Amino acid sequence: MLIALASVKGSPGVTTFALALATNWSAGVRRVVVECDPAGGDLAQRFGLVASPGLLSLAAVARQPVDPDVVWSHIQPLPGGLHVMPGPPGGQQARAALSTLTSPSSPLYGAARRPTEAMFADCGRLDPGSPAEAVIRHADVLLLISGTYSDELAHLATRVHELGHTAARACLVLTGHGHPTHSVERELGVPVMARIPHDPSGAARYTGRPASGRRRTGGLIQVANDVAQALLAESPRAPIPDLVQQVPGVPAQPTAASGVRVLPPAPHISRPQTSAPGKDVRS
Repeated sequence: MLIALASVKGSPGVTTFALALATNWSAGVRRVVVECDPAGGDLAQRFGLVASPGLLSLAAVARQPVDPDVVWSHIQPLPGGLHVMPGPPGGQQARAALSTLTSPSSPLYGAARRPTEAMFADCGRLDPGSPAEAVIRHADVLLLISGTYSDELAHLATRVHELGHTAARACLVLTGHGHPTHSVERELGVPVMARIPHDPSGAARYTGRPASGRRRTGGLIQVANDVAQALLAESPRAPIPDLVQQVPGVPAQPTAASGVRVLPPAPHISRPQTSAPGKDVRS
């Protein structure tokens, strides 16, 4: 399974949530977080990893057709056992590696198709024309992560419908303080799968920095676990809310030729709010 995580504005914690989600995934599945951020990776600096193996070393061997198993020779363990494929810190090197590893014959896609393997692609910020958009098109699920202040939502509104139809299944995950979840759903016309609360203590274990105060098991970690369970669920009675589902009270436009429901354009959100939401997970 290939799960892509990305944002369209700022740094709402995509890398941190990718690590938390992978950590809380099914223990019987081989897991790896792959840094596909065209701006460059953070994991090597966060956790003191060596430059290789990683994204660059895999790209070097993948210039020729290779077996998907080669992916597992280019990973490194983090404290706690989760494996990652760190990207280079420089954007130029990261883009060069992605130009090879996002082709249709990429070993990343081959490995992710196996039912006993899960790949979490940290695609960073999805600027228009980002080379990571190819990963989005191949992903089983896109988790689009956004903050909820007005400037962040304004950028999200310009691309949420486009990205919602680019991915096979796209889910909106909000983070932090700002506009309430129900207001975001109403204004953007898309459902929200989950909301990650501001949780510096819970995030500390995924940032390589010491935690301040006593570590908790709720907050970020609980939401990551809930999202993992929702994505893993196979019951048709518990569908994953995605970006092309209809929100109550939002009039739908006619369906496109592909059968995908087309949502109306999202209006601009201008009034800032300062509510501090708690956990809000919908699965």
